[in-house]
Amino acid sequence: MATLEDSLEIGGCEVPNRLYRAPLLECAGNGPDAVDRLIEELLPAAESGVGLLFQGATIVRGEGGCAAPGMTRVHDPEFVSRLSRLTEAIHDAGGRLFLQLEHGGLRSMETWHADFRREHPDLEQLAVSDPPWQLRALDRAGVLEYDPDVLDTGEVYELAADFGRAAGYAADAGYDGIHLAGANMGIVQQFLSPFYNRRDDEFGGSPEARLRFLEVVHDEIRKRAGGIPLVTKVPAETPATPAVRRKLSLQDGIEIARRLERIGYDAVVPVRTSVVWDMSIVRGEYPERAWESEALREGYDAAFGGSLRRRLVAAGNRLESVLYDFEPAWNGEFCRRVRKRVSIPVLAEGGIRGRGEIDRLLGAEGDPACDAVGMARPFYAEPRLGARLLADGDTGKDGTKAGEAVDPDARVLCESCNNCTVPQATGAPGICRTPDVLRDRRALQREGAYGENPSLRR
Repeated sequence: MATLEDSLEIGGCEVPNRLYRAPLLECAGNGPDAVDRLIEELLPAAESGVGLLFQGATIVRGEGGCAAPGMTRVHDPEFVSRLSRLTEAIHDAGGRLFLQLEHGGLRSMETWHADFRREHPDLEQLAVSDPPWQLRALDRAGVLEYDPDVLDTGEVYELAADFGRAAGYAADAGYDGIHLAGANMGIVQQFLSPFYNRRDDEFGGSPEARLRFLEVVHDEIRKRAGGIPLVTKVPAETPATPAVRRKLSLQDGIEIARRLERIGYDAVVPVRTSVVWDMSIVRGEYPERAWESEALREGYDAAFGGSLRRRLVAAGNRLESVLYDFEPAWNGEFCRRVRKRVSIPVLAEGGIRGRGEIDRLLGAEGDPACDAVGMARPFYAEPRLGARLLADGDTGKDGTKAGEAVDPDARVLCESCNNCTVPQATGAPGICRTPDVLRDRRALQREGAYGENPSLRR
């Protein structure tokens, strides 16, 4: 059995332990303070002992493709070279940093953000195929707006090359690996999914052909970034509604993972996700505090197109919180089934909230589900969470030291209330806004739970 404190090798990169910060939206953008904002966001986790950090979704093109405001773009080598300050800071703290690459495709702001559409009337969404009838119905109803540019075969190859170029820039800037946003309704999932992909060329028509895009992306990254470790999410579209018949089953996801290993991917992150952007990936409570915030209301109206639409989106959000109630380690069984069929590391995330749960996923009771465990929203609540979950941590550059022993019943403070995520539709940063959680964090800080010098940095 592996323990959380054991090291792990991913494609030749040795990660000091098996706790990772899963991809989050850092909202840093590309402005003059972008690198400083990323350091402020990511460094506390590394200083608290977290072995691996995934910098959240970054866009491989200079125009379009952002699924939310504030996403960082990595198409410009001059900008990416400045990120070497970030990679050096993480390395000095003892961590490893992978960069997640993405393009939103039909999920992009060109589809759903009202003000953005008005400001960019000529910007089309990139599409794998014409939108399925369910999405066209939402367009006719005025809920979303589709004006897609369906990629021809040559344009698919050029998009894959953009992923490769971004990976090459990242390797030069000192990143330890690349993580592809292969789920959460981005364009990679759209290539994999029979719901979206109805192509009749080499990139569609069969499960093998729908995987072809990830094969070409792999080859482009290997050509431009050498042997840099390459990880991707693997989707199973099991939360989809009954109205969606063409979707990826769990068995489809397992088979995708097997084929990705043969292609040469170094690790996989199996996740259950929907075919549309909903709360299946952030299960938990209805974020009432976030929706009722007067400070955020103007931003919601700008994003969704007025107060009526804001209220309709909030009502849909409330319904989804019932449909997708919190489920502990909701990807655990999917990960376990994938792990039985591949020999590369399997990374688990989604609803993991305590040390005991982590140990069980890693095999404390036999039948391990994964080789490493990640958390996302809990790091908004506790940027230095690693100090409470890891035993025998090393002293970081700033003097922070994880405890020499860890409480086997230790749990995160995050309540999965989603008051951190919904405001990101307005461009607001991802921070914990729940008073009880913030109060408990301050108490833990006073007790020294985050180390000798636990600056919360926010």
